[in-house]
Amino acid sequence: MHVKNKNINKGAAFFSIVFGLLFFLLFARFLFIQVTGVVDGQELPVLAEQKYSKSKIIEASRGSILDRNGIPIAQDTPAYTVIAILDESKTKNISEPNHVVDPAQTASKLSPIINMSVERLQELLTRDKDQVELGPGGRGISYKQMKEIQDMELPGITFIRDTKRYYPNGKFATHVIGFAQKDESGKVIGRQGLESTLDELLQEEDGVMNYKSDGYGIKLPFQNEEIIPPQNGQNVFLTIDHKIQAFLEDAMNRVETDYSPENIIGIVADPKTGAILAMSSRPSYDPNNIPPDSYMLNDAISLRFEPGSTMKIFTLAAAIEEGVFDPNEEYQSGSYTVGPNRVRDHNNGQGWGKITYLEGFQRSSNVAMAKLVNEKMNADDRLLNYLQAFGFNQPTGIDLPGEVNGKLLYRYPIEKVTTAFGQGTSVTPIQQIQAATAIVNGGKMLRPYIVNKIVDPVTNEIIKEQKPEIVGTPISEQTAKQVMDILESAVSSENGTGKPYRIEGYQVAGKTGTAQIPDPVDGYMRGHGNNIFSFLGFAPKDDPKLLVYIAVKKPKLTIHQSGSQPVSAIFNSVVKNSLHYLNIKPTTISDEKEAKVEKSRGIELDSVVGKQADRVAEELKSKGIDVFVLGSGEEIFEQIPFPSSVMMPGEKVLLRTEGPYLAPNLSGWSLRDVLKLTEILDLKPNFMGNGFVHKQNISPESPIKQGDYLVIEFIEPNPTINRYKEGESDLEDTKDDEGMEVESATEVEKPLD
Repeated sequence: MHVKNKNINKGAAFFSIVFGLLFFLLFARFLFIQVTGVVDGQELPVLAEQKYSKSKIIEASRGSILDRNGIPIAQDTPAYTVIAILDESKTKNISEPNHVVDPAQTASKLSPIINMSVERLQELLTRDKDQVELGPGGRGISYKQMKEIQDMELPGITFIRDTKRYYPNGKFATHVIGFAQKDESGKVIGRQGLESTLDELLQEEDGVMNYKSDGYGIKLPFQNEEIIPPQNGQNVFLTIDHKIQAFLEDAMNRVETDYSPENIIGIVADPKTGAILAMSSRPSYDPNNIPPDSYMLNDAISLRFEPGSTMKIFTLAAAIEEGVFDPNEEYQSGSYTVGPNRVRDHNNGQGWGKITYLEGFQRSSNVAMAKLVNEKMNADDRLLNYLQAFGFNQPTGIDLPGEVNGKLLYRYPIEKVTTAFGQGTSVTPIQQIQAATAIVNGGKMLRPYIVNKIVDPVTNEIIKEQKPEIVGTPISEQTAKQVMDILESAVSSENGTGKPYRIEGYQVAGKTGTAQIPDPVDGYMRGHGNNIFSFLGFAPKDDPKLLVYIAVKKPKLTIHQSGSQPVSAIFNSVVKNSLHYLNIKPTTISDEKEAKVEKSRGIELDSVVGKQADRVAEELKSKGIDVFVLGSGEEIFEQIPFPSSVMMPGEKVLLRTEGPYLAPNLSGWSLRDVLKLTEILDLKPNFMGNGFVHKQNISPESPIKQGDYLVIEFIEPNPTINRYKEGESDLEDTKDDEGMEVESATEVEKPLD
């Protein structure tokens, strides 16, 4: 019989006790965790929630800024940041590397695309880091740049998707729109213009989606996710009309190239509502690529200066309202004494002998205005009261940042006289626009505005909408009508200084201005071209659709050029194209005038709708007109420009026949001609840059149809050799094309303060 070893029994008992204690401890621990839900001070439900709960950002978009027809002027667009992976451990298969293998070659290929030096890129690509961002050139690049880099299949180069603020038209109402940029936290913030003042409305707020996932991050089925929807910024619709703004920008670009002025200011308004249809100034900049020394002020509202003879409009209105203006009464022109000071007409005080006050206004006589104020209105505060009623003593309140007030100089007798013809007193262009609305609206003056409405981007609900606002009635309806008639005569009369602003087929009313520029050393600047040349005009005169103010400061003029040439080059181009665009038909002109137009100014287009395209094209080409026929049909369905338009040799006429249509080669086309194409085919334009067509998104001879997006990149031409010659700046008393002497502000001796 085998006897058990006592030691075995003791060992078994020991291990039983040990395992029993361990089981008890584990059970007690399990029970503790089950009851408390806490491990090492960490709550297990919280840890589980963190491990299996995921969040995903739902990106929102900053509100867009659009023209009155919904064409974007500022909007968010996809952008990409270039990332370089430098950590070799990211590569699992040497034949398919996931890191930058050859920094020198990679830098060489990336350099021309993201506009960074090879040396700088090599320095970034050889850093002792896992990955680097290739900024600043590699930050915020376009989809096109991203695809170009992607197609090169560079090892280790990848991208992070982002958005950036994009201005599709480049230098386009820049000082109105301003710009927005990312701050240190990556949030887009408005910095200038409407982007800044409307920042609270335009700001977006990203949304979040919370959901449960498994250990691999895959969303679990049958789980209700929690969604906090994104809040997109509000869309802002402006009163600006994209095409009229484009006409203004195009004309200003040409004058900037040809005359190299110090400043240009242009405003186009609807005189019956106060809505601003276009506003621009030079110098300007492209908000997509802002040079460090860019000029940021919106001179249309932020620059006050002595306006010159455009102020005579409102002096005339005051005199008519007071009943002291007799257009047939005669006075002695030339010079006029006010106390110790002498006022002279702009032709060196020679004058034109004894003439009527009507002719004096047409000739822009300073003496006429001085006598009206000093003798007829007794040089008291009556003129000041009218100028204040016209709003020259306070800002207009236009919904744009940075507006300054005018400064009425009206203390001494000579200041009261000089203010009457626009010297001494300084005002802003937008103040002149506001005051001029009273001439159109029977004496009722309208506040200018540029924000049309604020719209919810999701529901399209109009949150806020602006309406025309009457801010005063400085003159009566009868006075306003008489002023308009006289302003028309200043353009149509053979004596009128406004002759360069005539537009065939349309009656234009307006007043020229030639203001002296203060010189801190010698009172006022002297020399040919050292003035601010301007024109304030309405068209058509009997039912004005456009109110336009153009000012050009210190253009480089030859001895044979007058200040009206750069100003009229902008005014006439903008008005003619805008009236055609607004479908305002020109009035019929006589056979005699038609012959004169054809001989001296161009060819007036007849209606060619319904005629054979080949014959019409051949006939127009024989007259020097550049013709482009759209479609393959024989009969013309539509033409642009419209009938009665006056065409100059080299201008383009577009004729639409039966489709289908192929995209033309637009290389070298001007903005004006591209707009003709978008109008006749009802395309959606998206323009970048300025000047003439460089690239187009629809290849030549490719199909094109109504509603297609036409993306055009413009480049500015090489600056032409300016005809201005050094040494001519001191030449004075230059005559314009009609033989009239260029008006200059009166020379007076100012009393000391």
